[in-house]
Amino acid sequence: MTPNSLRSFAAGLLVAAILTGSAYFFGPSEAKSTEKPADKTEKTAKDEKLTDQEMIDQLASKGYVINTEAEWSEHLAAAAKASEKDKEKTEEKSDKEAGEVVYRTILTVSMGMTSIDVGNALERANIIESGVQFYKDVEKRGLANELRPGTFEVESGMTTDEIISIIFKQ
Repeated sequence: MTPNSLRSFAAGLLVAAILTGSAYFFGPSEAKSTEKPADKTEKTAKDEKLTDQEMIDQLASKGYVINTEAEWSEHLAAAAKASEKDKEKTEEKSDKEAGEVVYRTILTVSMGMTSIDVGNALERANIIESGVQFYKDVEKRGLANELRPGTFEVESGMTTDEIISIIFKQ
């Protein structure tokens, strides 16, 4: 591209920007509709003031339900009562089923993982309470370097000794 053609292109961009900017800043401030009402006797949306009953009728015809403040409060109170009854039923069920929740997980131990990694993974899966305590137990037994790569199924009902005997070489 030659310098003259580049200058001409830049001048064209400048002229276009000036024309667009002047139309934007000096043009009309509000857009006006060119659409005319079908019937001169019809009121436009600005001129029309609906009464409360007319608004309710229009909304009801479109499927909306309109409640007064008192009716709405009654609905909320009834919903709260129903929620409390459901909560009580759920608590009764849980009391009947009062068995301990047992979490199961499939733990995949790969090459390069440490006993700290395994402890943190077991803690995230709700199998043990503390990953750090698990690591300390493994260190105490001297098994930190005896980690076996593989896939193991463990559950929260197991003792730490059982979990260690599954995952570590002994």
